[in-house]
Amino acid sequence: MPYPAAAGDVRCDHESGDRMPSEPPEIHLAQVQFLTVAEVAAMMRVSKMTVYRLVHGGDLPAARVGRSFRVPKRAVEEYLRTAYFDAG
Repeated sequence: MPYPAAAGDVRCDHESGDRMPSEPPEIHLAQVQFLTVAEVAAMMRVSKMTVYRLVHGGDLPAARVGRSFRVPKRAVEEYLRTAYFDAG
């Protein structure tokens, strides 16, 4: 799941000269904070099975390390931000 560019970031389409939203900056793996499935479940206050369903369903990106999954913290925050709705 690509991360959105920061607000106001633009780049120029060199062929047409039109300004377009810029691509997200390259993220180095050393800067990414990964969470375990249990940590994600605690953060979201859901069961680990729910997190596994989100990962397997493609709704939450994750890296597989051996038999375990690691989820980027920023992906969890973005998922929660986009999944939020006002029930009142």
